[in-house]
Amino acid sequence: MAITREILSQTTHRPWLLPESPWRWYQEWNKALFLHWTLPAEVVRPLVPTRLLLDRFNGQTWISLVAFRMEKIRPRNLPPVSALSDFYEINLRAYVTHNGKAGVYFLNIEAEKFLSVLIARTLSGLPYEKAAIARSEQGNMARYLSRNPRKDFSLDASFELGQGNVPKTELDWWLTERYCLYLDRGPKLYRFDIHHAPWELSPVKLTDFKVHYRLNNFFTLPTMPDSYHYSPGVKAVAWREELL
Repeated sequence: MAITREILSQTTHRPWLLPESPWRWYQEWNKALFLHWTLPAEVVRPLVPTRLLLDRFNGQTWISLVAFRMEKIRPRNLPPVSALSDFYEINLRAYVTHNGKAGVYFLNIEAEKFLSVLIARTLSGLPYEKAAIARSEQGNMARYLSRNPRKDFSLDASFELGQGNVPKTELDWWLTERYCLYLDRGPKLYRFDIHHAPWELSPVKLTDFKVHYRLNNFFTLPTMPDSYHYSPGVKAVAWREELL
């Protein structure tokens, strides 16, 4: 509980107050590679429920692909089970806002373990699906490799890690510091609040990069991202979904 108390004690960076109800889930998002693209709003708009507004930075619409290691995910008051709680994940997200709360909307979520996918999809309702995801590291070089044959999605990202932290620009904050996510289930819309310390960003250089994600069956992600980040990770808590 000391870890969660520490997480909850840091709130000055949050754009709104913590929920009054107890948090429900603890999780760690480690070794995170953020890849960001600016896309025309007319490409992103059909992918997002009409009840959510597209969030923009200086008039630009963004989506992001985030590859990371999910670790120690567990319900409140229960220990993690590594066979289920530790796995690589890749999510594709759009930036949205609803009633003044800016968050993300997941267009796609992939994870490496079938049973973890099944449990996460059942408990959260989020669009988890199975993919072959692996990460390798040698010295300061690392690589994320993912294949999703059912959708013909793939990622092959090799990158060089630097030392220390880099100062975050206003855009960096906008892209990485999001404290809720939205989920639509037919006629109902839900919000999940989350909380963590600000992401610490490290220097990173893409050395070899290939991506193939097709959006709305007609638009493929550009070859190279417009921006990218790397973080060692954060410890986070999440609340039960709230019906909007």
